[in-house]
Formats: sequence, structure tokens, C-alpha cells
Amino acid sequence: MKISEIFYSIQGEGIDIGMPTVFVRLFACDLRCSWCDTMYAVEGRDFKEVSVAGIIEQVEKWDCTRVCITGGEPLIQMDEVSALAAELIEMNYNILLETSGHKMPPAVFWTEKCVISMDCKCPGSGMHERMDFTLYSKLRSGDQLKFVIQDEVDFEYAVNILDRHGIKAHIIFQPAGGLGVGWITEKVMSDNLSGVRVLPQLHKIIWGDKRGV
Repeated sequence: MKISEIFYSIQGEGIDIGMPTVFVRLFACDLRCSWCDTMYAVEGRDFKEVSVAGIIEQVEKWDCTRVCITGGEPLIQMDEVSALAAELIEMNYNILLETSGHKMPPAVFWTEKCVISMDCKCPGSGMHERMDFTLYSKLRSGDQLKFVIQDEVDFEYAVNILDRHGIKAHIIFQPAGGLGVGWITEKVMSDNLSGVRVLPQLHKIIWGDKRGV
């Protein structure tokens, strides 16, 4: 598998924010979001080829049963990431898959030991036309759908998506860049969006725009 990095930190986003987690960041992505903060995992040659067994060996270095599989876009390496998840589940790890909303996660991730964190790309990303909206209604109540909000156009786009699609998952509004949640919070409150969580990227508050955290 093409691996960008494996590290231990706290979850900086979503419903598990603040929880100690081992991150397995896969290399490569077929999207190019304007605000992407992990371009080192998207293009270039900054990766290592690591077997599933080698990845698990590194994950086991930390006394943590929570693993986040992220990218890049992990589902580009569909067969390999499925095998990795299956092995981790067999070893009683809990998995969070971070993926964009344009590829169907394989069956192994639709199990009780896995949470799917799916993005809905807004216009500010430049990738909103690549989304597969049929995926959102498949998300379970324990999964999450994340909108990265850059401006009011993105905000209104996200609200429209929520109005048009029956979504059971947790809804996250996160500012582009990870910081500055104030105006989004005010909008969510004034629009009475009671089902939306407004969250920053906690790791950037703690460590800044730093790799491997």
C-alpha cells in the first residue's frame, strides 16, 4: 500500500474530536480541493510502500484501539484498504474511515466496528460537481457527514443539501482552514439548524498547521 504517514495523536475533527487515535494516512487522491491541507498526501512521491502486515505492526506500537484511515482518498486503494480494515477489525480495533463523498465504501466499513466520515464538498472546494449525492442517504446514524465551509455561498449550499437529502448521520460544519468558527456558529444559531455541529480542527488549535499531528 502507498502510505503517506502513520502517527499517534488526538482526533482533530468530527464526533470523536479530542479522542486519542492512531492515524494511517494513505497516499493519493483523485480530487484537488482548493483548501486541501494535506497536499503532501495527494501528489508527488512522498510515500512508502508498506504491506498490510507492516502497517499493523506500526499501529500496534501504541496502546490505542481507535484507528483512523485517512488520506488523500483511501478508497483509491480499495482492495488494500479493505484488507487492512478487515485485519484491524479481527484484532478488535475500532475504525474511522475518512473519505470524500464520491466513492462507495466497501462492505467491510458498513459494520458495527467502523464509522464512516464522509465529506460533501462545497463550491469553495472546486470539487462539488464530483460528489455522489446518493451516498449520503446510505450513511447510518453513527456515521458523519462533514461540510468544510469557506464562505456564505458554501454555507447556503450545505443547508440546501441537508434540505434535499434524507441524512441520518451526524452533520458537521467545519471552517476551511480549521479555525474561525464564530461566523458559522452565528449562522447555524440564527437559522436554527439544531442538527448541525460546528467544530474546528482541534489539532490546529493545539499545534498549528503541522504535519504528523
